[in-house]
Amino acid sequence: MKKIIIKAAEVVVEAELNKSATAEAIWQALPIEGAANTWGEEVYFRIPVSQDLEPEAKELVELGDLGYWPQGEAFCIFFGATPISGPGEIRPASTVNIVGKLLDNPKKFLSVPSGTSVRIEKA
Repeated sequence: MKKIIIKAAEVVVEAELNKSATAEAIWQALPIEGAANTWGEEVYFRIPVSQDLEPEAKELVELGDLGYWPQGEAFCIFFGATPISGPGEIRPASTVNIVGKLLDNPKKFLSVPSGTSVRIEKA
């Protein structure tokens, strides 16, 4: 697994990327910076990576998952329910490629407002 650091305002967390083709494309593009968008308990932002859905893409994700949303060419950090989540689930706007997992407390992202600069870099 390849370790990364995600920084957003006062939040600094470690995460790791998995071995998917999308995760590798993100790794090759690092460092990446963007402006956070929030959607429920999800932070996402556009990145300079263009990938299609992978066969193991997910409609439901887990707490702390990192995803790539092909429709928006966006990196996604999931730390709780979104506006379309059902009880006990975390549901992205549409199917995402899972590219990694946070190694720190995902709820730290509750303090990141929309518009905050987010940076992803190699650890």
